[in-house]
Amino acid sequence: MARKSASGRIGIADVAVKAGVSHATVSRVMNGNFTVDPDIAARVRAAAAELKYQPNPVGRSLALGKTDTIGIVVPDLANPTFQAILRGLSRAAAQDGYRVLIADSFEVSSEESILAGEARRRCDGLVLCAPRMTDAELEEIAPSLHPLVLINRTTTAPGVPSLVVDYGQGVQDIAEHLVELGHTRLAFLAGPPRSASNEMRLKGLEIFKAAHPEVDVTMLEGGSDFDTGHGAVDAVLASGATGILAFNDLVAMGLMSGLHERGLDVPGDISVTGFDDIPFARYTTPALTTGAVPITELGEQAWHQLRALIRKEGNDTPGGRYQPRLEVRASTGPAKAPRSTVHG
Repeated sequence: MARKSASGRIGIADVAVKAGVSHATVSRVMNGNFTVDPDIAARVRAAAAELKYQPNPVGRSLALGKTDTIGIVVPDLANPTFQAILRGLSRAAAQDGYRVLIADSFEVSSEESILAGEARRRCDGLVLCAPRMTDAELEEIAPSLHPLVLINRTTTAPGVPSLVVDYGQGVQDIAEHLVELGHTRLAFLAGPPRSASNEMRLKGLEIFKAAHPEVDVTMLEGGSDFDTGHGAVDAVLASGATGILAFNDLVAMGLMSGLHERGLDVPGDISVTGFDDIPFARYTTPALTTGAVPITELGEQAWHQLRALIRKEGNDTPGGRYQPRLEVRASTGPAKAPRSTVHG
């Protein structure tokens, strides 16, 4: 019977003695090197199984120069949109034997570059999801993070695929829907100031306003969570808007809750729209009209792009652009007719 190493753990030396081969041969077999004679490899594996040998994952990673782990940095893990992206990424990566390390910047843009650098040092590749850092910061750090895939951001750095949702067109489609219902006074509850997708929405609304000079669009400060929408009720009512475009579904849900508490009817008094089509959107009361984004698919595609980079496979068309789909539900309806003045 083989003697355990001084640490009490069965090691490569024990397997080598049992199989009658060198340490290097055991190492090559355990790391999947197919240059070893099949009969010898079978003898090594049998010895390892008999001794219940478990390779040291850290040592194996150092030897192979890979960790079988990828990282993702998100701005807010509490947001169901980022949860769905992570789910798609994790499931797809797991099919190829990879695990995912998650870093949450909690909407603090100054933390992102630090988190990204630390995550990349521990992983074989990185996904930056909707980073809030400036374009200059992203351009500066991107080359040091390869292999790297971006979601909802782009960079001029070579070899960095970007998966981008066309939020500009999506918000235009939602605004057009409200106009078709007779709304001429709209309000946009904006997202985080440093959000690139919020900037895309703002640019989309500028295009919409140019095409519809008869429609008044009020810009309101906002955010990306339920509390933002709930706290925006006074500003929304003060705007006089009858159709509201919320930055995302969470903000829309918070707003609908606040309006309900004030005794206002959605959509009888005010129509409310969201963006993303998170799983809860169809179950709100009323069900939320929104711009549907293939969120889980974004995560899956991020892994496919990153896998190609890690494996150094050819990729002639990196990245991709996704068009949101308008989902009309019960939270939007005809604009409320203005009250008529009754004269005696």
